[in-house]
Amino acid sequence: MSKTYVIGIDYGTDSVRAVLVDARSGAEVAQAVHPYARWKDQRYCNAAQNQFRQHPLDHLEGLEATVRAVAAKVPAAQIVGLAVDTTGSTPGAVNEQGQSLALTPGFEENPNAMFVLWKDHTALPEAAEINQKAKAWGGEDFTRFEGGIYSSEWFWAKIAHVVREDAAVAQAAHSWMEHCDWLTLQLTGGELATFKRSRCAAGHKAMWHESWGGLPSEEFLTHLEPKLAGLRDRLYTDTYTADEVAGTLSAEWAERLGLTTDTVVAVGSFDAHAGAVAGEIEAYSMVKVMGTSTCDIVVAPMQEVGAKLVPGICGQVDGSVLPGMLGLEAGQSAVGDLLAWFRQLIEWPLRALLPASGVLTAEQQEQLREELAGKMMVALNKAAAAVDPAESQVLALDWVNGRRTPDANQALKGALMNLSMGTDAPHIFRALVESICYGSRRIVERFEEQGVPIKQVIGLGGVAKKSAFMMQTLADVLNRPIRVAESDQAPALGAAMYAAVAAGIHPDVPAAQKAMGNGFADTYEPNPARVADYEPRYQQYLAFGEFVEAQTPSMA
Repeated sequence: MSKTYVIGIDYGTDSVRAVLVDARSGAEVAQAVHPYARWKDQRYCNAAQNQFRQHPLDHLEGLEATVRAVAAKVPAAQIVGLAVDTTGSTPGAVNEQGQSLALTPGFEENPNAMFVLWKDHTALPEAAEINQKAKAWGGEDFTRFEGGIYSSEWFWAKIAHVVREDAAVAQAAHSWMEHCDWLTLQLTGGELATFKRSRCAAGHKAMWHESWGGLPSEEFLTHLEPKLAGLRDRLYTDTYTADEVAGTLSAEWAERLGLTTDTVVAVGSFDAHAGAVAGEIEAYSMVKVMGTSTCDIVVAPMQEVGAKLVPGICGQVDGSVLPGMLGLEAGQSAVGDLLAWFRQLIEWPLRALLPASGVLTAEQQEQLREELAGKMMVALNKAAAAVDPAESQVLALDWVNGRRTPDANQALKGALMNLSMGTDAPHIFRALVESICYGSRRIVERFEEQGVPIKQVIGLGGVAKKSAFMMQTLADVLNRPIRVAESDQAPALGAAMYAAVAAGIHPDVPAAQKAMGNGFADTYEPNPARVADYEPRYQQYLAFGEFVEAQTPSMA
């Protein structure tokens, strides 16, 4: 039997990576990573206004660079399938052909015509309006299966914000697409009207549900914003799980990628959901995909949990992770982002003062900056781990990018308390790490309070693989073991598993998981002494959060 391969393509916040794997064993053959050039320069972004936009050229250039690099390792005819996962909700406006407006004349430099990244919170007022009107308009509450609270990070809030702000984009936008759908359409070259949209994206972020016939009604959408009139009919009714065939590579993209037009393209998905598949998720596991943010993914049998509603999470959708099972999503808006913020804070002298040095040459300045920046996080982790939590008084809230779950509120801000003259950088860094873990515990408690047991916790992603301090603290705060998945590129591997099913190599996703899974690298067991130390601090965290939330102006 000749070898067959599949490619998983994972679009993260800062870069895209492609992984070529053996379609039967899951063994990695090659990987390639491409940082987004425009994003790296923060073009089209304004952090002070929580505006984060990405140009589609970053995505297309990365697609071609990474896939060509890995595809060159084996004969093109042996690569039978590929699949894309992306961050979400990251919608963008498209024309009648499904092309991003930012790739059409007149919109090339318009941020509103680009993809509105998941962490863009410019739509805070629109999200508040959706929540108010969904409860009060007199019809179906379309937020019911989204945890009952709609977020500014999601599809409809972002679209409503853009069409209110930019008349030119509102008029030119024939439709809107999630990033994972748009990329899949580019690859297949299909018709927009018949294209297979992602169940994962639609159910968790666009209030799609079979019980009310798909997307929210025209009546509700126009009640929300008259400029949305007619858009529902230009979107979609049906959705599809990520193991299904979206099409095959178009002739154009087969040539650009060095593949063939026989290569099957699976329906798109979100990165965390694909990562959970690679993390070998099973019923009542919580897979924590830990990167810039953290997404917590749980699956459960439909017959056991299907009728239960878990308030304050990011949706519960039939088949969004494993077809045939209910997928539930929660998460935290800042994890790697929170630690990166602190690193940038303490690196300020390197950036601000080194260029003024009269002793060091420009080359020496750059070498010193790179050397110290590279050692900074390693030293901070080591020093923070040495701080005794029983003696540390500093407490933090992890809401620097708002709170995703439980109970979305992107208007919330991070905070610190109990600072003293004895507080140093490791104390604050430890408090930030602890705050992430306390936020995670609150999510676990919300699931279990609502009758969804969490039987095991699995960590994956850059933070899980690189920070033993973070993972041990998480095990201690949760008071349960944490298993860390082996794969360094779990979302891309999960996308490859979906591709292998779509290409007919495996009969279903659980079979692909069993055959292609990479297993687990580590298990962190809770330390009973630390568990006892963290219990009162967790209660303080909850009280601190209640205080800060009470002081935060409502967007409603």
